[in-house]
Amino acid sequence: MIAISDAHQDNGADWYEEGAGRQLAFHLSLVTYGRCVYWVNEEKVILEKGDLLLIPGHVPYYGKSIPTVVHTKYVVNFHKLAAECALPLLRLEEPFKQKLGCFEVVQERLRGILTQHKERPAYYELMAEALLTEALIFLNQEKDRGVISSEKHRRVESMKQYIATHYRERVTKEELGDVISTTPNYAATLFKAVTNQTISEYVHNQRMKTAVYMLTESQLMISEIADYLGYNDVSYFYRIFKRSTGRSPSDFLHERSSTV
Repeated sequence: MIAISDAHQDNGADWYEEGAGRQLAFHLSLVTYGRCVYWVNEEKVILEKGDLLLIPGHVPYYGKSIPTVVHTKYVVNFHKLAAECALPLLRLEEPFKQKLGCFEVVQERLRGILTQHKERPAYYELMAEALLTEALIFLNQEKDRGVISSEKHRRVESMKQYIATHYRERVTKEELGDVISTTPNYAATLFKAVTNQTISEYVHNQRMKTAVYMLTESQLMISEIADYLGYNDVSYFYRIFKRSTGRSPSDFLHERSSTV
């Protein structure tokens, strides 16, 4: 079991913090844009987009922005409640830093934790802890597979860039194989191994991010948004949206009425 003592998002170029031994809390940081610097055990650690840093509570650290460089990141401070924990990361004595292949799925869980702490719905603490546990499981799984080579990161990034411009269409493993000059099956296997998502799951998630934006920032009807994103069946769009966000598209329409 784990308990969250703090969750927030840092923005801007004037961030500074330090800590160690906050009731032996772990400090988890995921950079989502730009670069920042931590000093951990008096060693300099530079974090860029996609980098995760997990610092055990007994390790002294402080962090600061790089002058003139804006960054954003998610931060969660937490501690484990049980004397023994099944998650290997929570038994580490040294800081853990890694450029994540599963960046998007971990980012989504941390964003969910922040939302829970801001909105405070019923049982929000349990939900936030469940999301953190899930994120840590993804991190452990990736750690167990070993460090992802820069070449694999590069190839997967090329596939992501292709999806970013074609996600409204049907994206196939054959197309992605052509993008990285390899076989379709290898492209699909590599994408799953690095991102912890299938090609289809990743495409749906990109569509749902756009859907949330359009539901709150446009005047389009749900059926029009579904069609724009490549869903001919509106009921199927509803199912995918609910599975991805935990909410119905109509919930966001209610938010639109007060913001648009």
